[in-house]
Amino acid sequence: MSGHPRTIFAFSGMLRSESDTRTNFDLTSHALSLAGKADGQRVCYVPTGVGDSPLLIEAQKATFSRERPDVELSVLQLFTQPSVANVREHLLSQDVVLVEGGSVANLVAVWQAHGLAGIMRECWDAGVVLAGPSAGSLCWHQGGPTDSFGDALTAFTAGLRFLPYSNGVHDDFADQPRRTTYRRLVADGSLEPGYATEDGVGLHYTGTRLHEAVTIRAGAKAWWVEPNGAGGYAERAITPRNI
Repeated sequence: MSGHPRTIFAFSGMLRSESDTRTNFDLTSHALSLAGKADGQRVCYVPTGVGDSPLLIEAQKATFSRERPDVELSVLQLFTQPSVANVREHLLSQDVVLVEGGSVANLVAVWQAHGLAGIMRECWDAGVVLAGPSAGSLCWHQGGPTDSFGDALTAFTAGLRFLPYSNGVHDDFADQPRRTTYRRLVADGSLEPGYATEDGVGLHYTGTRLHEAVTIRAGAKAWWVEPNGAGGYAERAITPRNI
């Protein structure tokens, strides 16, 4: 991957699929397209945030087998010990690292314990595309709202900080007040200014700059959110490109 720009694709997965014809794999496919490699891609799936759930691992394997049998898919499990002999060497050999959602607090804590924070930065610097939905989006940022600690959303500020922004995911999800909570936390200084994504929207960063937002849902948006200097917030809609 030498010479490939530092790339992060952070997205909100599809939490409601009854009436949607697109799936999370459409967003994953976009992450693969950013690797700059037409065939023979190597992808490592990292399901730390869901405790290395066997069901999700098998589901991911089945999806790749069906949708992209040309991709060499591996899985990095950390419970109860790493599933590959040399984690650093393995991750640096990938074209894409795909991080599952789940608990961002547990994900980052386990990664820190295993030295993955530094390894992921090496991968980023080497041109490996870092991607993921939900917690797999939040982790690359400074932080964002999370339900990792309970049903109530609270500010998580221990992200890897590769990107100098906070991040709000599932910004239009009705079952939790994610949209209002994110803006409140930015307004009161609990979170840094940053980007929020509605379901089906992804943020493509080149280095630490937002290159573009993309979507698989018509009408869905990304948002820039910052304090307004008067105790509230200001927001700017970002119309994503349909993919």
